[in-house]
Amino acid sequence: MSASLPATAPRSRRLLALAIAAAAAATASFAVPPTAGAAAPRATASDFNGDGYADLAVGVPDGTVGGHSKAGYVNIVRGGPKGLGAHGSFRITQATAEVPGTPEAGDRFGASVALVDLNGDGIAELLAGAPGEDVTDRGADAGMVSVVGGTTSGPGVGSTVLTGPSPSAAYGKSVAAADLTGGGNKTIVIGGTDKVVARVIVGEDSMITAVLAAPMGGRAPVLATGDFDSDGMADLAVAYWTTGTSTQSHVRLWKWDAERSEMANFWNTDNAGVTALAAGDFDGDGNTDLALGECREIADENIDDPCGPEQRAKGGGIHIHYGGPAGGWFGSRAQTLNQDTAGVPGVAEDGDRFGASLAVADVNRDGRDDLVAGAPGEAIGSKDRAGAAWLLHGGAQGVVGADGAARSVAWNQDTARVPGVAEAGDAFGAAVATADHNGDGVPDVTVGSPGENAALGAAWLLPKGAAAGSAAFSPRSLGLPYPSTVHRYGQPLNSR
Repeated sequence: MSASLPATAPRSRRLLALAIAAAAAATASFAVPPTAGAAAPRATASDFNGDGYADLAVGVPDGTVGGHSKAGYVNIVRGGPKGLGAHGSFRITQATAEVPGTPEAGDRFGASVALVDLNGDGIAELLAGAPGEDVTDRGADAGMVSVVGGTTSGPGVGSTVLTGPSPSAAYGKSVAAADLTGGGNKTIVIGGTDKVVARVIVGEDSMITAVLAAPMGGRAPVLATGDFDSDGMADLAVAYWTTGTSTQSHVRLWKWDAERSEMANFWNTDNAGVTALAAGDFDGDGNTDLALGECREIADENIDDPCGPEQRAKGGGIHIHYGGPAGGWFGSRAQTLNQDTAGVPGVAEDGDRFGASLAVADVNRDGRDDLVAGAPGEAIGSKDRAGAAWLLHGGAQGVVGADGAARSVAWNQDTARVPGVAEAGDAFGAAVATADHNGDGVPDVTVGSPGENAALGAAWLLPKGAAAGSAAFSPRSLGLPYPSTVHRYGQPLNSR
């Protein structure tokens, strides 16, 4: 059964009825779901069940639901005093009560996930993309993004944020949310086929605005948010690339233009193809920096080295643009590193995919953000694509010190005290996430390994960003159904 647009809903204090302003689009509504139960005792952006501990959203778009291959689901793994994997989880599918749609083969519900407090009550909502969703009057693979409310007892009310306008629009390939307008309301940003759109809420009003339309090579546009121009308001970073007759590759920054009621582009770097973006303050100067993961130069005619020195792109390079004070020029200072950088364990080799996933947290609590980077193509000994991940510490000069060296630690499944054994194709590091899941005040690191156990998939919790006390969890250990083994659990991840 295809998803249909919901009927218009009334307004209330917790219900924002929004109109989709798009040509040939039917009127629709989107409700920020109400939350049941008391507010969380501690503030954490990804607390889905209101117990005060940060939770983790694991998208499983390749999961089988009700016998439907790749219908997809999202697993909310609960945080708690013992960390992730020890306190159970919630499985959310399109068969979950009040979640829009019906599980169908190829929907890929959970292809993108985000945990974010949309209504400011201290409990996170889940945003989940289903780019393969067929939508009535829109066509096959129009795509859909849903929001599901968190409650103290599990998944709450769900509703549709936005559906794609046409066949193969594939809305929901990527998703992000932040207060881009400065009004206290979250803007939901959605990536689809060759397009990025935003659902903007300004007071009681809402609009759909196109952020960007360009060839993107069939990939999901990469999204991140942060205050890149230091004006006190969140901005949007978008990365995309394609090769061939219409070679394009860009990282672009956008901000809300209140006078024109649209997103305005204010900074670009061209010819840089990236797989991941992450925002943080790596040098502790109070300004937001932007890390470009697995950065590589796309266009041969480029002479600006968009990803830094060419030798640092081998095996995948991480290129960081540093922010400056308000009114200054973002990205006037940059650093690049890879596995050949001093202080980074390993050796840069083609296919490592260093930086293919990124996450940010101040793990060592020194007032500077640290960068977690995955390399799912890393060979461990003779085991090709076993994968690895790194914790790269920030410092006074950023991730790379004045001496040209980084401070970092690396993990893989052959690292002492990390459960498991590195095997070919595990893709450990395909996704990474950070949050304080046990409430001890120190961020933890989670690493996804979607190729583990014949592509059933699993994830690893590294408490306090260390191998000591690390543990793995998977559909089997969490008691999730897995009628087929190819679920690729562990990518994508979202917490924070």
